[in-house]
Amino acid sequence: MALRVRVCRLDEIVAGELRGFPVPGASWPVMVTRVDGEVLATSSVCPHEDVSLLDGDLDGPVVTCVGHGYELDLRTGQCRHDARLALRRYRTTIVGDELWIDLI
Repeated sequence: MALRVRVCRLDEIVAGELRGFPVPGASWPVMVTRVDGEVLATSSVCPHEDVSLLDGDLDGPVVTCVGHGYELDLRTGQCRHDARLALRRYRTTIVGDELWIDLI
């Protein structure tokens, strides 16, 4: 059984911008963006060394961490530099005009 929580309103999600939203049950803000119309929600911390990705450079679905330049694909969670590293992704559900995610 999933633990579904509200993240934000859909109008708070901007294509091409990384936005962070505090969510009860998550240690770091949930990072949300739109890529090609798809709403993507992930952890906002780099799996390499606990650096915030909210200040990272977003190019399509790939965010580059400001800490060490690691590139992470927001669609798959995979790191382009180290296959052992993966960004936590959240399954999204749209309810009316709100974004909800499954924490577990």
